Amino acid sequence: MKTIDSLISEVEKELSKSSSKPTQATVGQVVEVKDEVVLLEGLDDVSYGELIEFENGALGLVVDLTQTSVGTIVFGDYVGISEGSTAKATGRIFSIGVGEKFLGRVVNGLGEAIDGGEKITSEKQYPVERIASGVIERQPVNTSLQTGIKAIDAAIPIGRGQRELIIGDRQTGKSTLAIDTVINQKGQDVICVYCIIGQKRSTAAALIETLRKNKALDYTIVVCATGSDPAASQYVAPYVACTLGEYFMDKGRDVIVVYDDLSKHAWAYRQVSLVLRRPSGREAYPGDIFYLHSRLLERACRLNEKLGGGSITALPIIETQEGDISAYIPTNVISITDGQIFLESDLFNSGVRPAINVGTSVSRVGSSAQTKAMKKVGGKIRFDLAQYRELAAFSQFESELDERTKKFLDRGAAMTELLKQKKNKPMSLAQQVVILWAGVNGYLDSIPVSKVVEFEEQFVASMNTNHKKLMEQINDKKALDEDMEKQLKKNVEEFVKVNYS
Repeated sequence: MKTIDSLISEVEKELSKSSSKPTQATVGQVVEVKDEVVLLEGLDDVSYGELIEFENGALGLVVDLTQTSVGTIVFGDYVGISEGSTAKATGRIFSIGVGEKFLGRVVNGLGEAIDGGEKITSEKQYPVERIASGVIERQPVNTSLQTGIKAIDAAIPIGRGQRELIIGDRQTGKSTLAIDTVINQKGQDVICVYCIIGQKRSTAAALIETLRKNKALDYTIVVCATGSDPAASQYVAPYVACTLGEYFMDKGRDVIVVYDDLSKHAWAYRQVSLVLRRPSGREAYPGDIFYLHSRLLERACRLNEKLGGGSITALPIIETQEGDISAYIPTNVISITDGQIFLESDLFNSGVRPAINVGTSVSRVGSSAQTKAMKKVGGKIRFDLAQYRELAAFSQFESELDERTKKFLDRGAAMTELLKQKKNKPMSLAQQVVILWAGVNGYLDSIPVSKVVEFEEQFVASMNTNHKKLMEQINDKKALDEDMEKQLKKNVEEFVKVNYS
């Protein structure tokens, strides 16, 4: 029979063999579960943006701190969390993996692959919430970002590092503009991140298929948080998309991040905020809704050469109701961005595609972000088209018009027709320059408006086939010097004489 002393020594030996060491953790208790929002007590030293681990293994993100409780949104199975269960602080800030292997992949709002491919191995971890670069770290936006859309490149130029809002009613072609811009980056050494927020799954699938069909997925990352995904996932998705873009910007690359759309992002945040019982303000949005989008869009910039000279160009999309741009979210995002592209239902329904109202659209970077070639041909287009729209509205009430006004109206109608463009058919710089040069210099004046589109297709095809060298020069030099202009003039005159005289 063993003595007490021998039993104690055996227990001591067993304990000394054990490799486990005592761990310290801050543990709290769930007091309330409401949809994807969980309220906890006892987590006195957690910080905003910290990850919390629940009993069932699900992770939560701290989004609300009060004197008595901590509010978290849950990533994963919130149904398995019940009142009275425990949760512990991890001490980790919400971060995601980033790296080159994300290119060509579709990920969810948390940066996890959902395209059926293999698990993505990340190179680094980046925090999802990051303070925007300071003024000293930036440089002016003066390098053109070619969208391939004539109306934008000529009249509302976008620069690398700019934040240009695309705004309009539903079904006016907002996503199409963004997709065409992404497709046009093929061969331009620009990385694209397309963030889908709150859209239908069928819409998201069609968008991804369009990118795949046009071979744009090779240089694109799609972040997808559809309407059927939890509000928590929709809320963090744009920040995750921006973080993926920042990895490439830090490596000196140029990046485009499309947020499609921030109206639905604001809805998701409003849903979370109302469940957290935050005081609601205008249109039931919480008071910090402005900060929600400003801290996201301010991360778009062009870094100085010391930091590699990389850039993020943000293209946020906002959906309006009945063209009302004075609503809360549109006015907020307009005040944050460096310009906006207005798409109008009336123009869309009258056959003007893309339905851009050139008079009310603006780029606050202006011609400093245009190539020399486009500056030369597109300088007057925006002003002339705005004037034409105004004059066309008044001319409906006038029975007799003088010859000069008629001529101006005819040219305006021809230029409006010339700026029309087919879906998913972006144009190179040279193609845009030669056709706009012909229009601005009056070579369409003798051509009926109904034949302008036909003229454009034939003339561009002729230039691509018979004057390939000139087209390559315009694309390479991004300028139109005197000799090139003389050659272009000769080519246009010959073409019009042979085909339209």
